[in-house]
Amino acid sequence: MNLNKDGFVKSSLFLISSLVRGVAMSKSAGCCKRFLHYAFDYETPKTLVIPSLGVGFVFRFTQFLVVMYVVGYVCVVQKAYQDTDTVISTVTTKVKGFAFTNTSDTEPRFWDVADYIIPPQGDHSFFVLTNMVVTPKQVQSRCPELPSPSTICVDDCNCVEGHSDPRGNGIQTGLCENYSTTARTCEVLSWCPLEIDTKHALLAAAENFTVLIKNSITYPKFNFHRRNILPHVNSSYLKRCEFSRLTDPHCPIFRLKDIVSEAGEDFQDMAVKGGILGILIDWSCDLDWWAGECLPKYSFRRLDNKHPVNNVAPGYNFRFAKYYKTADGEETRTLIKAYGIRFDVIVFGTAGRFSIVPTIVNLGAALSFLSLVPVVADWFLVTCSRKRDLYSRHKTTHLTEDADSASMLNVGLRSNISLQRNGNPHET
Repeated sequence: MNLNKDGFVKSSLFLISSLVRGVAMSKSAGCCKRFLHYAFDYETPKTLVIPSLGVGFVFRFTQFLVVMYVVGYVCVVQKAYQDTDTVISTVTTKVKGFAFTNTSDTEPRFWDVADYIIPPQGDHSFFVLTNMVVTPKQVQSRCPELPSPSTICVDDCNCVEGHSDPRGNGIQTGLCENYSTTARTCEVLSWCPLEIDTKHALLAAAENFTVLIKNSITYPKFNFHRRNILPHVNSSYLKRCEFSRLTDPHCPIFRLKDIVSEAGEDFQDMAVKGGILGILIDWSCDLDWWAGECLPKYSFRRLDNKHPVNNVAPGYNFRFAKYYKTADGEETRTLIKAYGIRFDVIVFGTAGRFSIVPTIVNLGAALSFLSLVPVVADWFLVTCSRKRDLYSRHKTTHLTEDADSASMLNVGLRSNISLQRNGNPHET
């Protein structure tokens, strides 16, 4: 009996261990099978024809939007089929005109180009003198400072010897002197007499001056060169032409008053304190053979800030001096505070020409956009349509070989049963 019991226990333990090993092996095999299915199952698109006007409209309308974006914006507006290059430019200017002044502040004087163009040559810009404050016959000496809160004094104790204010006109000597019958100021060591500002436009006739702008550009990538003096222009035409937006938009000679007016300013108002104006030349061109000729387009605008309320330190001015020696060897100078308009010539532009590389790149991008259209239609199908549950069931189908074999067997059995009930046509 004991031997039988021992044999039974050993057999039971062996059976249990075998079952445990079998379960473990089956779990491991199941995990491996799931992994293989996940890695190697093949997915293929399934064509599902849905007779729905709503879904079809969404699909075609989305296609239409993508095609309009590619054709209308990418190709027509952005010209994405072109290779592009930026302009390289050089500019020279030549101003002509003269004026005559005769005011109470200055002696009668005739002004020509050498007098009012400062400096004679500029880098893509030129300055036209329109107003100035002239302080003649200055010598280095002592004189009362101009009245201000920091320079008005009662006696010498209010003035500090050696003190210099960067916003003043000289170095204090420590003395308090009479500036006028009503004011006393600290004496300074400076160029005397000191400068006194005025407010009227001296060279009002500068509005009739003209400027010839010569501009040459190149697009090196396309070996393309042009000038703003067009090929048909000759010397006789330049002597009589003048830029006009309506009648002569390609003449390179501009009247200063017209430039200021097109920038929305009044020349006489701007001449008092000066300012900065931009002459913008746009050379943006389409160099394809069907696009037409490449011509410059001019525009004008004021570049310095002119705030209607907070108009502190407006305009544009600078100082320069002309130095002389008197007969006895004393150095004198004439100080000139020049107000005027600085004209900056700004040239910009981009040229494009057909190239196969950007065309292929943007065509591929367009096709990738079209591939997103079914995604939008599918989202509408399973989200917004009334029969979305039905569409969701039919849209995705999981196929297994066992299930497929069983379904085929069931179909065969049903066919045999049907034949038996109806009689075998071959048994007659």
